[in-house]
Amino acid sequence: MALLAAALATAPGARAAADTGPLPPRALEGASAVLDGLKTYGQAVLRGADGSVRQIPAGLYEMRVDGGGMLQTYGVGIAGNAQPQARYAESGWNGTPLAGNGEGGRVRWVLEHSYPQLNDLAGLARAAGASGLTAESAAAGTQVAIWRLADGVPVEAADPQAQKLADYLQREAGRLPEPPASLGLDPGEVSGPAGSRIGPVTVRTGAQSVSVTPDAAAVAMGVRVLDAEGRQVDTATNGTKLFFEVPAGTPDGSASVTVHGSTRVPVGRVFTSGVPAQAQIVAGSSESALGATATAKWPRPTAVQQADAKDAAASGATVSTLGTMSVPASASSADTSEERLATSGSSTATPVIASLAVGLVVLGGLVVLLLRKRPLEEGPGPDRGTGGE
Repeated sequence: MALLAAALATAPGARAAADTGPLPPRALEGASAVLDGLKTYGQAVLRGADGSVRQIPAGLYEMRVDGGGMLQTYGVGIAGNAQPQARYAESGWNGTPLAGNGEGGRVRWVLEHSYPQLNDLAGLARAAGASGLTAESAAAGTQVAIWRLADGVPVEAADPQAQKLADYLQREAGRLPEPPASLGLDPGEVSGPAGSRIGPVTVRTGAQSVSVTPDAAAVAMGVRVLDAEGRQVDTATNGTKLFFEVPAGTPDGSASVTVHGSTRVPVGRVFTSGVPAQAQIVAGSSESALGATATAKWPRPTAVQQADAKDAAASGATVSTLGTMSVPASASSADTSEERLATSGSSTATPVIASLAVGLVVLGGLVVLLLRKRPLEEGPGPDRGTGGE
């Protein structure tokens, strides 16, 4: 990788990337970068379905990694017209032209067996049957082979030696698996009840070690990030399992953990800008800054939810019973009574109060009748008049 090292030493993109626009929405995984532009290239000829012929540049791009590092990439989408200073984020093959055509493995083989991974240009020319290759013609031939496989388009290299390389790479390409993320957390989201350890989230990386940092929300709620042995961690290695310890009684919520490190981005990893046709695929990498994030969520414990449901059901049953006693009509009228009684605050004491009220009314009626009858019984009789004698 001598040529890559020289490029990294002299590239103006070695400065920190703080250029244009936000990254496309995604969970943080691996590296993010800014496209510097096409750096080592030749020309290709694209033939349209309508018989048109168009000459286009074909070759290696360079990207500046946020936080430090450089990438060399080839374009995946021939129609993408990738724009310099556009922001890119590392991702898998899904959402790119490599996702559904079954040729992603062959594209990765081409990257592993051509320039700049193989910078012995004389040896590469002999293998391809070319009389000689320059960095520009090797980059052009490699890009043409990638376009043919990834996009299935009729494209040729303008330089005859580059064309021989493209034919050779396309003909000989085997299949390699999709490379892993330079740094990832698997899975990116976990859930469980408060008062428990939620996880695990497994660190996946080629870096020797990564830092582990919970977010401010986690710190504020007392959420700790532990390893499988229950020890609080601030660093991790490939394969480390992380757990979120959420204190009992913590309100519903979420927290996240971010890991940071640095390593080379694997050849064959894709960078996307939100436009699939502008995807870039890694052909070479320096040591680059990486990051990945995972989130934990916790609902209220199930036991608390069930207790609330039982309380509500018990209250509803009391109201329903009273409603049936008060309004022995149709089901619909009973339902209306339940709503009215629930709103008025009726309780199990209501039937007793109603019985007492009825008793008082009856008793009051009897007293009235007795008082009205007594004067009639004490009135003048046949033996009490003034003229009785």
